[in-house]
Amino acid sequence: MLTWINANPKIFWVAVQNHLWLSAVALAVVMLIALPLGLLLTRHRGMANLAIGLVNILRTIPSLALLVIMLPLLGTGFLPSAVALVLYGLPALLLNTYTGLTEVDRDIVEAARGQGFSDAQVMTRIEIPLALPVIFAGIRTAAVQIVSAATLAAFIGGGGLGELITAGMANFNFPQLIAGAVAVALLALLVEIIFAGMERLMTSSARMGAS
Repeated sequence: MLTWINANPKIFWVAVQNHLWLSAVALAVVMLIALPLGLLLTRHRGMANLAIGLVNILRTIPSLALLVIMLPLLGTGFLPSAVALVLYGLPALLLNTYTGLTEVDRDIVEAARGQGFSDAQVMTRIEIPLALPVIFAGIRTAAVQIVSAATLAAFIGGGGLGELITAGMANFNFPQLIAGAVAVALLALLVEIIFAGMERLMTSSARMGAS
């Protein structure tokens, strides 16, 4: 494996960069959609059951199936891969955002309102800080899922480390195949560790701010 990487450093690092870029774009879009939508659903509970039902349907669809569904809709390449990964990572963060916000102790919220807090102040100073542990757990889960599933983007021309695996399988180049597989595993583990650390730091600081 290391011999192959040393012999093909450009191919390997381009694949790593493409994998990270695809994953980062998908995760950013997931956060842009899930966080405000989760907040909105807590204010409009009637819409919540429908939205949660839809995202639960998404959770049952395998990541490879989502990628294949994108083929007739968007073709091949970066865009359909990113869209499929967004759909794959969205349920975890949306559900955690909604759950975290709805499980905030209502007595604390009512006490804040009794002190004259506006709705915006209650949301930013009470609800979001207290819900951060659950929300960040959703971000971490979505990030790991996206990084792992991005491997399959190679099947529709999305690039990334999956290309090393598919090329290695096609050419019976096992060092290349193992290099891609191990890199994906290490990348997913690294993302888990980084986001777990961020979760602890952000949760600690947010709770101090809320107190």
